[in-house]
Amino acid sequence: MGDVTLMNMEFINEIQDNDMCLKDLGQMIYDFCGLNYLDNLSLLASKVSKRLSILNMTFGEYTEFLTRNQQEWNHLVELITNNETYFFREESQLNELSNAILPQLRNKKWIRIWSAACSTGEEPYSLAMTIAESGIVPLESVHIIATDINKKVLQIANRGWYHKNSLCFRRTPKEMLDKYFFPQDEGFQIKSFIKDRIEFRHSNLLHDEDMAAVEKVDIIFCRNVLIYFDSVTTSRVIAKFYHRLNPGGFLFLGHAETITGLNTNFETINARATFYFRKGDVERSQY
Repeated sequence: MGDVTLMNMEFINEIQDNDMCLKDLGQMIYDFCGLNYLDNLSLLASKVSKRLSILNMTFGEYTEFLTRNQQEWNHLVELITNNETYFFREESQLNELSNAILPQLRNKKWIRIWSAACSTGEEPYSLAMTIAESGIVPLESVHIIATDINKKVLQIANRGWYHKNSLCFRRTPKEMLDKYFFPQDEGFQIKSFIKDRIEFRHSNLLHDEDMAAVEKVDIIFCRNVLIYFDSVTTSRVIAKFYHRLNPGGFLFLGHAETITGLNTNFETINARATFYFRKGDVERSQY
């Protein structure tokens, strides 16, 4: 009976140690990029368990490994980020860009747009195609900066090739596919006059030096990212966006995201089919 009790205690201690190391990993991830797995450690465990098996490490050994090997963060980021996207996602926002915002920018010599958390590139390419279709401003005057923390998806985005059976085309009209892509191998390659408008960069939204490297822009799209942040991290990121926008600039978030209730200087624009945010015409020093 004593041996059974001892085995049970050892098993309980092992579970407790494992849970503590998993919490440590969740905290490291939160500090590194703001993704909050601390309230869902079981999901985090499921995402990284295969990597731990490959490395033959426990959670505790893995957290120590991350502190010694910065390159391992690239692998971890690939596992913990969500890269679901497709061309012409949230069409109401793209319509608002064409119908309401571009006319306000038609007299600018250069228009800069930031696609933050661009994933595999569908969003920035959709922005460029939308602008080309509008004919309101010259496409050559547009510079789109597209950033993501995941280096693997950035490689896909920078190539600009997508398999013909990919779900990324599920909202792409055939005429747009014919106009802005050409068939290549078993998929479609974005045409160079669209691709050339976009500069892909690796960037962490929580790193000040990465954010400071982004030039002042007129529009920011950061959609379906804040849902993975807590209110503290969201406030930090929104403040950084505020600084990177020119006075009068616009911020688009995902349809399920809002900054209403946060202490910001953004004005909410309620359009007929969507909403977004505008920075005041005068820079305020609150941030």
